[in-house]
Amino acid sequence: MKTREQWGSRVGFVLAAIGSAIGLGNIWRFPYVAYENGGGAFFIPYLFAMLTAGIPFMILEFGAGSKLKGSAPKIFSRLSPRWEWLGWWQILVSFTISIYYVAVVGWSISYFFLAFNQGWGTDTGTYFFKSYLMLSDSPMDFKGLRWPIMAAVAGAWFICWVVLFKGVKKGIEAASKIFMPVLFILVLIITGRAIFLEGAAGGLNWMFAPDFSKLLDVKVWVAAYGQIFFSLSIGFAIMLTYSSYLPEDADMANNGFITAFANCGFSILCGVLVFSVLGNMAAQQGVGVDKVVSSGVGLAFVTIPKAINSLPGPALFGTLFFLALIFAGLSSMVSICEVSIASLMEKFDISRKKAVTIYCLVGIVSGAIFASHSGLLVLDIVDRFINNFGVLAGGLVEIIFLTWVCKLDVFKEHINKTSDFRVGGLWVFCLKFITPAVLGYMSIKNLIGDLSTPYGGYPALSLAIFGWLMVIGIVVLSFIFQAHSLKQRGGVQ
Repeated sequence: MKTREQWGSRVGFVLAAIGSAIGLGNIWRFPYVAYENGGGAFFIPYLFAMLTAGIPFMILEFGAGSKLKGSAPKIFSRLSPRWEWLGWWQILVSFTISIYYVAVVGWSISYFFLAFNQGWGTDTGTYFFKSYLMLSDSPMDFKGLRWPIMAAVAGAWFICWVVLFKGVKKGIEAASKIFMPVLFILVLIITGRAIFLEGAAGGLNWMFAPDFSKLLDVKVWVAAYGQIFFSLSIGFAIMLTYSSYLPEDADMANNGFITAFANCGFSILCGVLVFSVLGNMAAQQGVGVDKVVSSGVGLAFVTIPKAINSLPGPALFGTLFFLALIFAGLSSMVSICEVSIASLMEKFDISRKKAVTIYCLVGIVSGAIFASHSGLLVLDIVDRFINNFGVLAGGLVEIIFLTWVCKLDVFKEHINKTSDFRVGGLWVFCLKFITPAVLGYMSIKNLIGDLSTPYGGYPALSLAIFGWLMVIGIVVLSFIFQAHSLKQRGGVQ
């Protein structure tokens, strides 16, 4: 039996876990979600969601991965051979995310170089959509590859290959010890400059001024749980895989709290950064922040570049901002890829070097569609469906399986054996009742919404191919892989 790789230190594991949790969404999604859902008052449901769902679920995954020592399919098959499909579901979800997530990292690399002389021009929206992406009118209108984007994506894949090729300790851990400190320093430097910009205080007031009436709106609480769930890398095998490399005496409870609070703190810091810049932009235009605020790719590649144009020393601010995006994206990208690579190594009994090389080559070829002229449109559809019906639904099934089908007390005893503080009845209650209830509500709500109203106004054919068929394909392939495993083992014992 091969010796399983291990983290070299607790710091290395925690930094890698934080690096997975902290991603592009912390920078371009969290500030807008907080702004839309009560400003400062949003932090009440956000903290409640983190304590009742995010941290308990993360500690559970740390415990399961640490105890069962394997990739996601191996972990679930050890619990029950009939549940191995859930691990493959999560593997396929992670693979899908990796091939479109890297496209956004590629855009960030391109914009890092553009930032030196504000190569995006004055009309940043026209440049991004028309000149850089050369975006087509339909998801089905590919028009070939955008080679400058493909080159940037290839660069991102190469960095991931180098990190993953070297293994857990010398690759992922070593990279995390560079990526995370540098990322925090970059964001602190940019934020320190941004808060002194003209109008920054007004921007911060727009984000943080509390609207306590929002606390009576169930949508705000759902938004808080959604933000926590999607930002902590739980529910799609990342934390299961990372914790499987932990030594026997690892403190899982403390590690869970440290990871979650670091992610939360970074999100708030990004909120200060983004709304300080938006406040400055609004002040210069003589309008309210609500007239310039946005989220997602529009914030990162249209609004922020436009704001950078009017800042003193735009080249420095711009290069630091997009360098931060690159580090945030790569740290998450590495963790997403490791999920599938670990399963390839176990499933086919191949070396890490071979598994990493095969995965990265397949990834760059499979993801080429996101470097086409319709890449952003396809990405938008895939991201919507993979999050709602891949990550969210997969997380719901996992939490039900681990807490109701398996013996949760076994995981609790394993966690308490090496942790500084013990998890108990409240932890069990949160996992068995609160988390499944919230995830179940969100899953049903999203399903009803997407069945009743075509997402984004996209053509039905595009939604069918890049949305529904992709989700169905993931489920079908998951059971095919399980059937193959059962056949190899000669059936269920």
